[in-house]
Parts: sequence; C-alpha cells; structure tokens
Amino acid sequence: MSADFNNVINDKLYSYENNYKVAVVGAGHAGCEAALACARLGLETIIFTVSIDSIALMPCNPNIGGSSKGHLVRELDALGGEMGKNIDKTFIQSKMLNISKGPAVHSLRAQADKSEYSRSMRRVMENQDRLTIKQAEVCEILWDSVEDNNGSLIKKVKGVKIFTGEIYNCDAIILCTGTYLRARCLCGESITYTGPNGLQAATHLTDSLNKMGIELRRFKTGTPARMDKRSIDFSKMDEQPGDEKIVPFSYSTNPEEIQKKQVSCWLTYTNEKTHDIIRNNLDRSPIYAGIIEGTGPRYCPSIEDKVVKFADKERHQVFIEPEGLYTNEMYVGGMSSSLPEDVQLAMYRTVPGLENCKIVRNAYAIEYDCINAKQLYPTLEFKNVKGLFAGGQFNGSSGYEEAAAQGLIAGINAAMSILGREPLILDRSESYIGVLIDDLVTKDNREPYRMMTSRAEYRLILRQDNADLRLRRKGYKIGLISEEQYQKLLKKENMINKEIERLKNTYVGANSVIQKFLEKNGSSPLKTAVSLAELICRPELNYELLYDIDADRDEFSLELCGSKKLPADVIEQVEIEIKYEGYISRQLKQVEQFKKMEKKVIPEGINYDDVSSLRIEARQKLKEFHPISVGQASRISGVSPADISVLLVYLEHYKNKFEG
Repeated sequence: MSADFNNVINDKLYSYENNYKVAVVGAGHAGCEAALACARLGLETIIFTVSIDSIALMPCNPNIGGSSKGHLVRELDALGGEMGKNIDKTFIQSKMLNISKGPAVHSLRAQADKSEYSRSMRRVMENQDRLTIKQAEVCEILWDSVEDNNGSLIKKVKGVKIFTGEIYNCDAIILCTGTYLRARCLCGESITYTGPNGLQAATHLTDSLNKMGIELRRFKTGTPARMDKRSIDFSKMDEQPGDEKIVPFSYSTNPEEIQKKQVSCWLTYTNEKTHDIIRNNLDRSPIYAGIIEGTGPRYCPSIEDKVVKFADKERHQVFIEPEGLYTNEMYVGGMSSSLPEDVQLAMYRTVPGLENCKIVRNAYAIEYDCINAKQLYPTLEFKNVKGLFAGGQFNGSSGYEEAAAQGLIAGINAAMSILGREPLILDRSESYIGVLIDDLVTKDNREPYRMMTSRAEYRLILRQDNADLRLRRKGYKIGLISEEQYQKLLKKENMINKEIERLKNTYVGANSVIQKFLEKNGSSPLKTAVSLAELICRPELNYELLYDIDADRDEFSLELCGSKKLPADVIEQVEIEIKYEGYISRQLKQVEQFKKMEKKVIPEGINYDDVSSLRIEARQKLKEFHPISVGQASRISGVSPADISVLLVYLEHYKNKFEG
C-alpha cells in the first residue's frame, strides 16, 4: 500500500474539496425555490435534505393556492419560480375561488396529487444544471468575523458542517428548515421526536444557531387524520366538483393542454355530538394539558381550538379531499387535532359520512424551532450574519405558498449578493410577496403567519390575474425569465392597451339596433352616443356581450394578434381595467404617497439616540428592527406618526450635514 494512499489530512484518510457558492438547508417548498433560483442564475448550489423522499413534500393539505395564497403562486411564477408550473403538471382538481365577489379576491386553488407533485419537483431539481442534492443533516453553520461598512465586527458565513463531519464551503447559506428543527409530533399522550410524516427531525442545528446569537422560538402546527376512501359514505356529503374551464397557475402553461377530467372533493359538517366528545376529552389534548410549548396558528386552528373558541357554533365545515389518483387516502380538511387516537376515531365517526371511517394516519400536532423574523432585512438576509439568508416556516410563517415565495426571494438575493448586483426588495404596493415579507420583518409575530387578502392595502391593483404585468419585468431583469417569455409579456401589454384605447374611442348611437340590444340585456336605453368602454362599465354588460354591436372587433383582433378573437387573459385585463378604472386610479394615487415614504432611506449608521424628541419606546423599537426606510419604520408596532415626523426632520438635518 502506497504512502500516498495512507496520507492523512486533517485527521481524515481522504480530503475532498466541497466548494459551492450557495448551500440551501432543507428541500421543502422554500428550499426548492431557493436552490433552483441560485442554480439558474449560474451559481454552483448544493441543497441538503434529511431525506431525498421529502423533496417538495406536502405533509399537510393536498392543495396549492386558495384565498390570497393563489396570488402568491402567480407572483412567484411571474418572477421565475417553479411552484406554479409544478402544480399545473400534477393537479387533480382546479377551482377559482370567490368568483361571486370582485376580481381583487379571486384566487386559484388546485388539489394536488401529493406523491406526483413531490416526484415532479424532484425530477426538476435532479436535472437542473449547477444544482447538487445531498441527503445529510446540517448540524453547524461555519463563520468568520469580518468588518462591516462602519468598521464594526460582524459574522460572515463560510460553510456548513454535516453530521458526518464533512465540511461544505460556500459564500451564502439559505436556511429553509421548515418544521424539522428539534421537531416532535404529539398525538394525545404519545410523543415521537420526528419531523412530519415520521421523517427524521433535524436535532443539531439549533445549538449552532444559538451560539451565533440568533433568536429562536417555538411554534406549533398540526394536521388532520387521513381516512381510507372505502370506509367513507359520500352519499351523505355534498360533492364539490372542479371548474369546467381550468385556468393554469403558470403563465408559461398552455391553458388548452391542461383541460382534463377532474376528481371531486366533498363537504360535510361536525355537529354537537362531535363537539361533546371533544369537550369531554380536552384534558387529554396536549394543547390544553400544557404539554405543547409552541404557539399554534390563529387562522388554521385545530378542531379542539374551534370548539373551545367558537362555542356558539353548532357545526364546522369538514372537507374530504383526495390525496392523489393512485391512493385511497382522503384528507379530512378542517379537523386537525392532537387528541389521542381513540378520541380521534370517536369524534370523526360522529361526522355524516364518516360513521364507519377507518383512520390510515392519525392526526397530530408538530412543534418545531423557528426564528423571530425581525432579525432579517427585507432581502431575507440576517442583519447580524452576512451571507446567511432564511425562508419559509423557519421565518415564522405557515403554508406551502408563503414558504415558496420566501424561498424564491431568499434565493434571488443570496445570488444577487454573491454576484454584486442590486437586491430584489418587493414593497407592499407591488405584490403580495412584498406584503408577506414586510409583515414578517416589521412585526413581532407571536404565532405562525398566514397570508390573507385583507393584509394587502392595495389589493385592487395586486390581483392574481395581473401578476405577470406587475412582476414579469423584474423576473426578466434578474435573469429568471427568458427573452421569449418577456417578448410575450410585451405583446400582451400592447394588445391590452390598444384594445382599451379602441373601446374608449369607438362610439355607438342611440339607434334602434342599439336600443334593442340594451333592452335584450336588461340595460337602460341611451339618450346620446356613448363609447363601448362606457357600456362595459355597466354591471349587466361585459366585453363578450358587446360583440353584436362591435363591428370593428374581428378586424382589429386580426391586426393585433392574427386571430379573430383576442386571448382570454387579454380580454380579462381589458374588462377589469375599464370597469374598475376609477377605483384603480384612486388606489394608484395612494400608492404614490406610499412610495414617497418608501424612498426615504434611513442611513445604515444612524444613531437613534441622537434623534431628540423620539419617544423611548420608538427609539427602542427602531434600534431593534433597524428599518431601511421611513415607510418601513412607520409600520413597526410602537412607532407612532409623531415619531415618524420627528425622524423625518432629523433625516433632513442629517442629509444636509453629511451630503450638503
């Protein structure tokens, strides 16, 4: 045996150069988006997961999208993310929610084939250039002390160490640990120290994060039981079919290619018998017995919480949802629980249609470590650790869509940092993603954060239908949107603008033909000539109905796009822009005022102790959060409008002193 073969380097027989630009910890929805973004931007990237089989795992609900969450997926796709494309390939039912309301709250939701969703994303990951997948538990973040721009010593990441002791060098790390950090699952008195679905927990990284001075907290979420489809009586439930016309999530998906036969979901309800069983066994619930340490989600409560906190409710909705095409497992949406198995079976069997149900997987609660996201910049980089980014449930959020959106932004900004380019910071006026991240980093969230349409102040202009028009340019500038996709966007914008202009300048008179048309459609007669745009503004009329009196439409459409009819997504934008023009204009003026505050940047080295007349609480909060703009400072709890006025005056003097 040669001497070279026996050469020991650093106490190891062999030494490998594990050099990457980016390391992503966790391969859930956040990790997948982060890793794909970095690799697609040309950086050698490695992603670590405790199990290859958990890539893009859906451990809870078997769907993507829903109210406000559908907005996030559309925005993610507009920026160049993968979730929208993946659900378009693997959905088994699709439905546009809230269609009886205005377009601001319309939101797409699709049932996924869980197994196929994960397999499909794994195929994408495995075939992505510059991306390496590694099954290993990361147990330590490696870092050095460096000087920042102000001469202060800060931490700078340099790599990660896995459980085997192997070290992987990198310039940036993105933590997307989901619900795996020191995870434990609770089902009554039974506690197992595992991650979701019985997968291995990540038990070592927490200590490393604590040593780095990162503030951690304990959150909790839960999931309902899965039932054997053969034991369910669907005749006692209300069928919930999908939409007849399927709308894709991704702007790169051809709508005609995804029209297919869909499976149904089913609706049933709890009752007083259900509630009595729960009340009589609350002492056996880990939540009410004091066993659970973590804080649960307010807007996705367990059935125990619903019964206790909404005692006046006689029943609660229960959705029975298929987990896939090739499994008999059915998800019992609306009845997550941590009650013991015998109590679970008893309560489920009081629900109409579940009288003879058989549980395949018990419901359980899961506790895990996460961070207080106030430690992050809006770029999702830690304020006190250069090169360390975070995304997903690790940031204190809940939901696949919220996780994926953060993962994409963290991935983009990690890449921008390494490439020496400007970071991507989306504000509240341009995206739901901006609202999500701003809420996380400016508010001291004491429970898992969930996106809702009511959180967006400018939701009329942040619709799910116009996400590409709002964000596609940014995705192109970053490098995640192709030239072909960008040209398609420009063509769409041109068609929308030209058609709106035509409708505003095409007039019809008060002749007999027009009056008969209006009478037929329940609309009041004309007294004078009006534009087609003015007619579209009438609630009872729309773009399609005007076809009979719009003589120029076919010829104009042929000129614009080579077809007698404009694409459906163009028509949708034309109609919304015309019908809601007044409301949209008003909201755009509000956005202008908002932007002024966002553009007032707070210098990085500002000393808030020098800002006289600031209240003590405001000074403490500003020191704690380090806002990057006056707008962000104004949204911090404990900072009043009077404090902002004082800050604005100080910043003017500061600017004159250092820049004048």
